[in-house]
This record gives sequence, structure tokens and C-alpha cells, in this order.
Amino acid sequence: MAQQDGFLKFDRELPDSRSPRKRVEDFKEIYQPFPEVKTKKQAARCMDCGIPFCHSGCPLGNIIPEFNDAVYRENWEEAADILYSTNNFPEFTGRICPAPCEASCVLGINKPAVAIEHIEKTIAEKAYELGYIKADPPKDRTGKKVAVIGSGPAGLAAADQLNKAGHWVTVFERESRIGGLLRYGIPDFKLEKQYVERRINIMDEEGVRFKVNAEVGKNINPDMLKDDFDSIVICTGSTVPRDLPIPGRKLKGIQYAMDFLTMQNKEVAGDEVKDKISAEGKNVVVIGGGDTGSDCIGTSHRQHASSVLQLELMPKPPQNRGEADPWPLWPMTLRTSSSHEEGGERKWGVLTKEFKGNEKGELTHITLVDIEWVNQGGRQSMQEIQGTERDVPCELALLAIGFTHPENHLLDSLGVHKTQTGTVEANDYKTNVDNIFTAGDARRGQSLVVWAISEGREAAREVDHYLMGKTELPAKDDSFFNVADLA
Repeated sequence: MAQQDGFLKFDRELPDSRSPRKRVEDFKEIYQPFPEVKTKKQAARCMDCGIPFCHSGCPLGNIIPEFNDAVYRENWEEAADILYSTNNFPEFTGRICPAPCEASCVLGINKPAVAIEHIEKTIAEKAYELGYIKADPPKDRTGKKVAVIGSGPAGLAAADQLNKAGHWVTVFERESRIGGLLRYGIPDFKLEKQYVERRINIMDEEGVRFKVNAEVGKNINPDMLKDDFDSIVICTGSTVPRDLPIPGRKLKGIQYAMDFLTMQNKEVAGDEVKDKISAEGKNVVVIGGGDTGSDCIGTSHRQHASSVLQLELMPKPPQNRGEADPWPLWPMTLRTSSSHEEGGERKWGVLTKEFKGNEKGELTHITLVDIEWVNQGGRQSMQEIQGTERDVPCELALLAIGFTHPENHLLDSLGVHKTQTGTVEANDYKTNVDNIFTAGDARRGQSLVVWAISEGREAAREVDHYLMGKTELPAKDDSFFNVADLA
């Protein structure tokens, strides 16, 4: 590394965020500009550690020490070349990835880890600013045509790679705008959609064709796809939400989290939204402690909810790693998001027992009880704590308890097999149908955006090999112990 003692001289530092009181008045990204000289110092903290566990912590296998070194030397073009060689969309992951690479950083053993995610975002934005990222259509075309179903991170990554290989790629998206989860599931205060549109515009210039309002199995005939395309890639995500079938479930005011977030994202984009789910003036209870729940909290604040309470069934995580999650594994520790900083209350070890309403069928309260987890015959089970049952005011309950599998009608219409959990059954991304492949959450179940991009890239290699008998698309280097597989 260019400055081998940088980790001794410089502390971890990240961009400041706008005041929580002010930022909840808009849906803009929350972070303030960060001087390049400070980013250079953060890159200097990368150690000459010998074995870069950050490589294996990253699902994409990003070559992190090398791009850190290039940033330190202010060679932005080299840094961009290194980063984009493994990651199609660092402008996305640099904003929304939970950074498993940082959890595996060697410096993180006894010091704050290198600020890899911030450096990644900075490289991507400098690459655009300096003109390194621009349309570069393939010089030769194979004549092969590929249909990608779904325009989320997996679908976009697969389409981008297959287009680079020279195939004609068409992406089918059932919504009115391209982007899938990036567009509709992630709030603008985490990822402004101008960055999604910027990348899609480049892909369009490079020859990728996008079709919106196109739902395969409904207004797009799946037999037409099979006849017109040499291969199909299913990248629809895992979009069927997990329900909470308890008494009172049919009351008005109980909504799936993704419906709530999608409507708000459409409104921010300027789309017409009918019967919008609104938190304004309401006592909001978010059921589920993950990232989607956190996004619901931030959105509820911006919609001026009267109060926001987030519930988690599991116990409160510890502040530090334990014996079950030592470095370099992903730490099962307490995380506080920017949305939590903006207000609201969080409760752990709480079971939702019943929804209660008024004579109009509207939700008014939610019945909760505290639980404890006990070991019974080697298995953890929950037990209610006597005397803790209570009703709390709630006019809007948001179910953020995960997703189960892709929607069945699409998979059935294409004739692909499903696993016992309902995801697409595949062997090396290839389904039981000879020319149909799959990637992302549709294959692996609910996961991270960075995993979806990785899956899209790997599926593209398999499709290219199927079509051409060989492939020159880059493969992820799995020769080193892959920490990310355990995350």
C-alpha cells in the first residue's frame, strides 16, 4: 500500500448527515459532501494485511485493497477500472449495501474497519464526474437474443453482462419504470432515483432494450418469449410477502411494508398514486426489525406520523461480537439506521397477538406481549411473560416480516420447477427448462442487493456459455475462503 502506516495515523471518518429534524421534511439523500482529501486519508487506512479477508467478505469479490491504493494515489481512472471489473453498479452498493466487506476487514479486529463502502461510492461518482463511465456498446453482436424478466439489481446485472457479451438483451418490467427493488423498494433518502436512471440511460445507449408495463404471464405471453428468444433469465425477486394471520388481520389499516414503500416512491417520482397508504397523524407500528422495517420508519417520519414503534420478535442484539460470530463472520450485533436516529421507539422480544378495531372495521389498537426465548431439547422456543400483555394505540400496522418466494403464476406459465420453499429450482442458475435460467432472490430467496448483482453476473456467464459453447465473461474468484457465503 502507498501509505503502510495510514491505519495508525488516521481514524475512521464518514460524511456527516443532515440534521434529523431537517431531513425528515424531504426525501433527499441525507449525507453531506465529503472532501476528497478526507477520502484519500480513509483509503490510506487500508493495511498491507497479507490476506485481504475483505475480498471474501464481499459477495462480488471486489478487489478492495487495490482500489483503495489507487484512491490514495488519486488515480481515479485506475480505481474505477478495478471497481467496475467486479461490480456493475457501485453507485448503488456504495449507498445501500450493509458492507459485509467491512465486517471482514482485518483492521476491524481491534480498530474501526476501513470505510470501504464510502470509498466505493466516491470512486463511482468520480468516475461519472470525470467521464470514465459512458456508453460503450459491444463492437460485435452474436445475433442471439435473451429475455430478462425483472429489472431489479439481478436483472440489470444479468442484462448488462449479457449485452457486453454481444447478445441482444430485452428486459421486461411489469411496473411503469425500470429498476425493480432499486426503484420501488428503497426510499429516495437512501438512494435517489436519479442515480438509477443515469445507469439505465447508459445501458439503453449500449443497446439493452427495456419494456415496461410488461408482465410475463399476464399481458406478455410466455410462449412468445420461448419462441422469440434464445434464452430467458428469471430475475423477478422474491415478492410474495410473509403474512401475519392473527385475529383482526382483515381490519383496515394493516398493510404490507412494500406496498407502503412503493406508493411513496411512486409519489416522489411524480407518478399518480391512488388510495395512498399514509402514516400522517397516525400511530404507526412497524412489525419487523430488518432493513425494510427501518425504511418504513424513515418514510413514516417524513409522512408526519404521530408516533412510530418498531417491534422485533427476537431479543435485543448485543453491542459486540460473541462466540457464535467471531471475526471475520458477519456480526450479529445491534444496528442503528439513519431512520432510527430520526425518532420513534424500538422494542425487542415482543409478540404481536391481535389487531383490534372499531365498529367501522378500522384498526385502533394492537395487542402485544413480551416473550423470552428458552432452550427446549436443544431448540429455541418462545414463551410469553405473564403480566406483560397490553394494548397500544395503532391506526397503521406495517408488516415488514420478509418475503417467501416469487409469484407462482409466472413460474407456472414458464414450466419451471420450484423448491419446497417456492423459489426457482436451479442447478448453476439453470432451471429444468433447457434455455431458462434464474438469478437473485427468485433463486436464493430474500437477500441483499449486492448478492443480487453477484447472482446476475454469474447467471449471465452460464447463459453466455449455453448460447456460445464458451464464455469470456469474468467469473467471481472463489479460490479463497468465502466469508460472504456464511453471512
